[in-house]
Amino acid sequence: MSSPGDSTSNTAIPVDENGKPLKPCCACPDTRLIRDQCIMQYGEDNCLDYIEAHKECLRRLGFRV
Repeated sequence: MSSPGDSTSNTAIPVDENGKPLKPCCACPDTRLIRDQCIMQYGEDNCLDYIEAHKECLRRLGFRV
């Protein structure tokens, strides 16, 4: 029996094109690269749009961020 706080019971794990579970570190490489480069060059506070774009990409794939 799952508890009300158990979020994995109803959530499908995102998978890649081969059907293998997708890891957050490997998802959305384009937005991740832009986000990381911006943070390294300008600092996190100046890259909030890129950070949010990457989070949105992860959400579209089914990750809960």
